[in-house]
Amino acid sequence: MKLSRRDVIAASAGAFSLAACSPAWALSESKRKFTVDLRWGSIGVKANQTEAIELAAKHGFESVAAAPHDLAKLSDAESEALVGDLKAKGLVWGSSGLPVDFRKDEAKFKSDLAALPALAAALRRAGVDRMGTWISPCHDELTYVANFKQHADRLRECAKVLKDHGLRLGLEYVGTSTLRNSKRFPFLHTMRETAELHSAIGVDNMGFVLDSWHWYTAGETADDIRSLNAQQIVGCDSNDAPAGLAVDEQIDNRRELPAATGVIDVKSFLQALIDVGYDGPVRAEPFNQALNKLDNDEACAATSKAIHKAIALL
Repeated sequence: MKLSRRDVIAASAGAFSLAACSPAWALSESKRKFTVDLRWGSIGVKANQTEAIELAAKHGFESVAAAPHDLAKLSDAESEALVGDLKAKGLVWGSSGLPVDFRKDEAKFKSDLAALPALAAALRRAGVDRMGTWISPCHDELTYVANFKQHADRLRECAKVLKDHGLRLGLEYVGTSTLRNSKRFPFLHTMRETAELHSAIGVDNMGFVLDSWHWYTAGETADDIRSLNAQQIVGCDSNDAPAGLAVDEQIDNRRELPAATGVIDVKSFLQALIDVGYDGPVRAEPFNQALNKLDNDEACAATSKAIHKAIALL
């Protein structure tokens, strides 16, 4: 087939574009240590641990969240087989959620705390070493000081148990002002305040769960992330925000998948994670009704595509 001059020019331009862009992309990708993570409950997917591993492998994820209660039900042999399947599929563990309700009454906290050692042991048996939870930014009854003390006292007990089992505990601050102002007493909602809580807890396995949504709503910058080191970041969520709303009008449970609208500067957020050498999971937590209505495969496919799209911006 004879090519016209126009065809040759177009082909050459395409080759030049690929040659020019590929090195930068390859450089960013070679520096990336974090994993594209499936935390299936955050995208409305109903699955157990085994099913989640299958979905993660099927849809291009690189890590998968750990479900402590599922892992605790396994025998040693079953746990070993599950981990073998995880590795065979080219996956690693992301992180686990803290299975302790420290926000309610003392009796509930003590009951959950008593069950934590066995769950932590099951996680470590499987090779999981990260756990995270979120801090509510407001309270109807406790003032800031009283709430801070309760968080420090209760999370200190959790952190001690987790440290005994080789797990790090990340705390996620919630920056959304509409949520913070929905109750009588606002509470901590920034990276700096969370660092103060770490200090008050006083156990050296504490760190952050960063979320681009809360980073954005707290008015923070990429330099705030770069002020941390990789060991201080235990987990990471990547989300976008609906267009047409001011930052102080955003509603916490109405978010978008990463890079969906461009309201949140996900490129700077992810680049800062690369700059500090963060090597943990990056997952989506959009609380998006349309996403939640999809079946498991569709939701996982859409989420994987969104996170990879965000990474491709680098």
